[in-house]
Amino acid sequence: MDRERFLSACESVRQSAHVKNGIGTLAEKSIHAVLKKYYEPEDINREVKIGKFYADIAGENGIIEIQTHQLFKLQKKLDIFLEYCPVTVVHPIISENLIIWTDENKNPVRSRKSPLKGTMYDAMYELYGIKYTLDNPNMTVIIPVIKAQDFRYPRQSKTKRRKSLYEKGDKIPTDIEEELILSCADDYRAFIPDGLPDIFCSNDFANAAKIHLKCAQISLNILNYLKIVRKIGKKAGYTLYIIN
Repeated sequence: MDRERFLSACESVRQSAHVKNGIGTLAEKSIHAVLKKYYEPEDINREVKIGKFYADIAGENGIIEIQTHQLFKLQKKLDIFLEYCPVTVVHPIISENLIIWTDENKNPVRSRKSPLKGTMYDAMYELYGIKYTLDNPNMTVIIPVIKAQDFRYPRQSKTKRRKSLYEKGDKIPTDIEEELILSCADDYRAFIPDGLPDIFCSNDFANAAKIHLKCAQISLNILNYLKIVRKIGKKAGYTLYIIN
């Protein structure tokens, strides 16, 4: 992790026309733009056409795809790219989100911190969509944990279906806290929480990791596929696991 380089990328995007032309009005959002600058400073290596697809970044170290949500949409690209070179998928998690409401001129008028705090387990919902690529020797996943400002601006048109006076704008990164790098199946042991009993179920996993049961079930599905945990039976309707 290079915090100084990340902050430099944040400032570059913030000062560029990307933001100045209107918060939340462009197809490429600020998080995506910042991460592209962070992982590849050279413009020439960004948005490179490879076959019928465009890679966010392509260089001597392989391909980097940055996806903030809906990772399953990468599957067709990954099927092709992974046959020929190393591929890194970057999926950011926002640990701290400052919501900022603006006036008609996009000047901040009030703000508050969102009570929702993302953790690395949130990435499991998305990684499930590309589960079958995670054990490919050419595959690496990077989960940068970042802070961001989440802008809301006055809605231009109001309808009965849209009662809110504000609509969501852009999320602008402000800092990076850590990077979780998953370059082989064994690296996913980082998702095993402390305090699990020798034999455990999804409910035990959820309690130990302090996450929702659904997230625990998805996490265990992926960890079972990667052979980090193993199913050994059932009890009271719950599947039982041990750590391999």
